[in-house]
Amino acid sequence: MAQSEKATRLSVSIPAGIAKRVRALAKNRRTSANRALVELIEAGLESKEAEKARFFELANRLTESTDPKERRQLKKELARMTFGD
Repeated sequence: MAQSEKATRLSVSIPAGIAKRVRALAKNRRTSANRALVELIEAGLESKEAEKARFFELANRLTESTDPKERRQLKKELARMTFGD
């Protein structure tokens, strides 16, 4: 979170096991549980954005590809991303 960005208070409930892991992570990093949560959320959001970009990259490659073997592989990868393993 950027220093100049205004913070918004948000109340959430998380399972006890996850809260314990967050506190342990914060302790190991010598930071607050709040900061650890912010970092984890930022990393998760970035990961989701990267996954979405990858999906669209593969979809574009699929539409542009003329090689049947490559198209099959791209379809399999897109299906895996959409429906899981």
